[in-house]
Amino acid sequence: MYAYQWYQWLLFFYFYCFAGWVFESTYVSLKVRRPVNRGFLRLPLLPLYGTGAVMMLFVSLPIQDNLVLVYFSGVAAATVLEYVTGWAMERLFKVRYWDYSNQRFNVNGYICLSSSIAWGFLTLLLTEVLHKPVERLVLGISTGTAMGLACAVSVVFAADTVESFRAALDLGRALEMVTRMKGDLEELQLQLALLKGQLRDQTSERVQIAQEETAMRVAELKASVAARMNGMRGAAPLRALEATAAVIAEVKAEAALRLEELRNGTGQKLGLEELKEAAAERQQAILDKLDALKGKTDELRARHDQLRKRISPFRRFYLRGILRGNPTAVSRRYREALEDLQREIRRSAKKRLEERGQEESGGWEEPGEKENQE
Repeated sequence: MYAYQWYQWLLFFYFYCFAGWVFESTYVSLKVRRPVNRGFLRLPLLPLYGTGAVMMLFVSLPIQDNLVLVYFSGVAAATVLEYVTGWAMERLFKVRYWDYSNQRFNVNGYICLSSSIAWGFLTLLLTEVLHKPVERLVLGISTGTAMGLACAVSVVFAADTVESFRAALDLGRALEMVTRMKGDLEELQLQLALLKGQLRDQTSERVQIAQEETAMRVAELKASVAARMNGMRGAAPLRALEATAAVIAEVKAEAALRLEELRNGTGQKLGLEELKEAAAERQQAILDKLDALKGKTDELRARHDQLRKRISPFRRFYLRGILRGNPTAVSRRYREALEDLQREIRRSAKKRLEERGQEESGGWEEPGEKENQE
C-alpha cells in the first residue's frame, strides 16, 4: 500500500488541500454567516490539510494493521505539524491565522487537546475510509494525464503561494509600521497635551507676576501713606485733614499712573522684569515646540496615506483575501492595527455592495422623473 509515484503523491496532496478548503470554508461560513474563502491562498486549497494528509499516510504505513497506533500516530504527527506551522507563520507574518487560546488545554494558542483528538479521528477516517476511493481515482488516471495535471496545478499553486507569501509579509510589515506610526502619533499627542499644559502654566505665571507687581505697588503706596500720616499726628486737625486729602490725592494719582504703566508695559517692574522675560522666552519656546510637533504629526499622517496608496490593486486583492479569508486571525503584538484593517475591509466590502446596488437601481427611473429633476 502507498507505493505511489511522485506525481501521484502531488495529486493526493492537492486533492486533500481542496477537501480541507471545502471543510474549513463551509464551517467558517456557517459560523460567521457569510461566504468565506478560507485559507492563506487565493486558490481553493489549504496546504495544511494536504500536508497533514500526506504525513498521516506516511506515518500510518508501518502500523496500518493497528488502529490504535494509527490513531495516536495521527495525533502526534498532526499536532506537531500544526504547532510548527502556526509558530513559523506567526514569526514570519506577525499574525496568528488560527488561535486556540480560548480553548482548554492549549499550548501557546497553536494547538489544543480537542484539536489533537480530532486529528486522530481524522487520521482513522482518512486511512480507513476516504483514501481508498481517492486512491482508485488517482491510480485510474493515465500516466501522461496525471503528470500533466500535477505539473499544471503545481505551477498555479507555486505562483499563488509566492503572491500570498508576499502579501502576508506586506501585511506583517504594514501592521508593524501602522502600530509604530500610531505609537508615534500617540506620543506626539501626549507631548502636545503636556506642552499645552505648560503653556497654560506660563500664562498663569505671567498673570501671577502682574498680580504680584500690583500687590507690591499697593503695599508701597500703603507704606507711603502710613508714613505721611504718622508725620502729621501732631498737626492741627484742619492741617491734618488737608494733608490727608493731599496724600490721598497723591496716592490716587500715583495709583492711576502705575495702572497705566502696567497696561502699557512701560513701568519699572521692581525686580520682576527678568522673571517676566524668562517666562516669555519659555512660552515662545513651547509655542515653537508645538509647531514642530504639529508638523511632525502631519508628516506621519501623510506617510500613512502614501503607504496605503503605494499598494497595487493586485496586491490589495491578496491582502483583502487574506484578511477576509481568516476572520479569526489575531495578532498579539499588533492587535489594534489588525482590527483596524479588518474593520476597513468590512467597510469597503459593504461600500462596494451599496454602490453595486445603486448602479443596478440607477438604470430604472420612473416616467417623468428626469423631466421633473430638470
